[in-house]
Amino acid sequence: MSQRVGAYAVCVDDGRVLLARYVSPFGDGSWWTLPGGGVEQNEDPFDAVTREVAEETGYESVVEEMLGVDSRVVPAAVRRLWGRGDHQNLGIFYAVRVTGGTTRPEPNGETAESVWTPLTDVPELRRAALVDVGIALWQSRPRTGHVPAVAVGGLVEH
Repeated sequence: MSQRVGAYAVCVDDGRVLLARYVSPFGDGSWWTLPGGGVEQNEDPFDAVTREVAEETGYESVVEEMLGVDSRVVPAAVRRLWGRGDHQNLGIFYAVRVTGGTTRPEPNGETAESVWTPLTDVPELRRAALVDVGIALWQSRPRTGHVPAVAVGGLVEH
């Protein structure tokens, strides 16, 4: 089984959450996600999340709080990289505040745009499950740093 550690920013301001539109390099569409991504080798996730926000959105940001951790296994049968076996995603979620910059697409990347989206509109969007996890962590701020798993299907992707 392969494994990936990611750091994700939950930026909420005035009832809106910052979402990034991911465009799949596998040609199977696009969907909304939280700014964030893979933690590089020898990188602290705390540093990775602000790096990822800057790369994907153009915004400068600061971490205000660690919200929690999510672990999910993507079965081989539904992975976009066929024949590679099951894959575990470990996501570390932070409450992040934008401090400057202007929104722009990710240069030479997979993020086509970033948009401040009303929280009430999120359930109607095609999105990554990590969006729901991040919002649930932000809303509930559980002492354990854990929320129930988000079901995948319909508008919700792995």
